[in-house]
Amino acid sequence: MVSVTSQTEEGRKPAPFPPWLRSTLATLGSITATLLGLLLVTFVIGRVMPIDPVLAIVGERASQETYDAVYHQLGLDKPLMVQFFYYLWDVVHGDFGNSLLTARPVSQDIARVFPATMELATLGVVIGMLLGIPMGVLSAVHRGTWVDQTIRVLTLVGYSMPIFWLGMMGLLLFYGILGWVGGPGRLDIFFEGLVPSVTGMVLVDALLAGDMDVFWNGFFHLILPASLLGYYSLAYISRMTRSFMLEQLSAEYITTARVKGLSERQVIWGHAFKNIRVQLVTVIALSYANLLEGSVLTEIIFSWPGIGSYITTALLSADMNAVLGGTVVVGLIFICLNILSDLLYKIFDPRAK
Repeated sequence: MVSVTSQTEEGRKPAPFPPWLRSTLATLGSITATLLGLLLVTFVIGRVMPIDPVLAIVGERASQETYDAVYHQLGLDKPLMVQFFYYLWDVVHGDFGNSLLTARPVSQDIARVFPATMELATLGVVIGMLLGIPMGVLSAVHRGTWVDQTIRVLTLVGYSMPIFWLGMMGLLLFYGILGWVGGPGRLDIFFEGLVPSVTGMVLVDALLAGDMDVFWNGFFHLILPASLLGYYSLAYISRMTRSFMLEQLSAEYITTARVKGLSERQVIWGHAFKNIRVQLVTVIALSYANLLEGSVLTEIIFSWPGIGSYITTALLSADMNAVLGGTVVVGLIFICLNILSDLLYKIFDPRAK
């Protein structure tokens, strides 16, 4: 009996670390491993690209002495592992090197262009969320009817249609023919520089300055590219919402709720939709990350000075510091949004704690 009791007491000994600390350490370990993997991939990309960073700096007519001096200055004569640690040290300190195009630090360039992409993607995902979720619910509730078929066709078109074609057609129709929206760029030339740049986002800066003329001019330029991104986001969110709702509507607790006499509104929004909110958090977060990273073609078509356009221009000009710096920032965005979705999990679903 003594041995059994002692074994039982030993089995009840508390863990060396409380659950919340173990969870925190596991999360930090996962984030660190992901960051290291991201930096390693970007480093390898920079080394395997068929672009000579030294020639991009000194030019093809430089002497061999100049070439060797820059080659040594960049640390390219050191072993790859040493180069990677130097690269890691610089990135941790926010140093991505200087851009060949602007001759400024890449970190400053990214800080300048990223707010434009964030403004565009944020309005796009808001449009996609506000329209996509109700459309997905409506499609699931009216499964197999003409309402469901119509919504599915609309979302299929938005999900599969090339966004560059939609952008050109949108410019031709709504700007060139109807004149309902602003053209390429963030503002008309007359309104540029009228409000101080505080956040880098035109609409927010205009509101802070109290200049509604600049606000509406920026809105008319923003609404078309944001709507196109919103249509793409709407297609994804609506399809996922429909799938989640169909699974919930076929569950037994929904039948029980209807037998109890609850209204259809209470059954759909109070029971079925409530149970898919956690899943939608991930869908919306991924959709937002995809818009921040994947708005390259939209930014090019609409001359939008965002990070996608910046990375594309840098790649075409062999500006690898800018390309790698932008890639790292986009990867960090995905990581941060995943962390945010995990935190929202615990808010919407206490069981996740």
